[in-house]
Amino acid sequence: MLIVKTIMTDFEEYIKQSDHIKREKARNWQMAIGLQKVDGLKPSAYLIEIAIQNIEGKITMEEAMNRIDAYYEALHKE
Repeated sequence: MLIVKTIMTDFEEYIKQSDHIKREKARNWQMAIGLQKVDGLKPSAYLIEIAIQNIEGKITMEEAMNRIDAYYEALHKE
C-alpha cells in the first residue's frame, strides 16, 4: 500500500514533471478532488492511493473508477 502524504493530495509534484501524461492525469485528479472539496467532501486515503496509481500508469482510468466504485459500494453495505 502506498503511503499517502498530505502534500500529495494536490499532486503538485506530478504537475511539475516533464512527463506530459502524468501531468495531465494529475491535473484531472486535482480538479476532481477540488470539486469534491467545493461540496464539502474530503477524499479518502484510498481514493488518493488509486489516483496516484493511475497517474503513475500502474492502472488505467477505467480500472481506477471500478476500484473506487467497488470500495465505496462495499462501505455502504457495512
